[in-house]
Amino acid sequence: MTTEAWLFGGVSGFFLGTGLWYGIWSREPAGSAVLGVAFLMSALIAAFFTRTAREDGARPEDRRDGEIAERAGPVDFFPARSAFPPVVGAGAALCALGIVFGVWLFLLGLGVLLAGVLGLVFQYVHRPDPPGTPAAGRPRPPR
Repeated sequence: MTTEAWLFGGVSGFFLGTGLWYGIWSREPAGSAVLGVAFLMSALIAAFFTRTAREDGARPEDRRDGEIAERAGPVDFFPARSAFPPVVGAGAALCALGIVFGVWLFLLGLGVLLAGVLGLVFQYVHRPDPPGTPAAGRPRPPR
């Protein structure tokens, strides 16, 4: 995570410098506020990556001698086909048309969209866990 921390640290430094320069030069509060918020958001992400790097240690990507095989893990389940993505698309299209043509069509689209999303989420809920993964009810072992 050190690469990401340096990247977002540089982005937050850019926004800090730009925000200070813009605030002094233009004396316009809206742009200064936007650049200040951009600085705070990127600094928050940089702090998260820095903390994660300290807690987890160096990843293979962070070391010069890291190998690709060190990050390889079990391949999870990928479904072959599902009928629910077109249902989600149809529901989103009906919701968009409902904004133009009326609340009744929007509510109908919202119902179709909800059915499609719930179908996607719960389609494989009864599939057994793949080997090597912790059970849903038990806490994960510490790293």
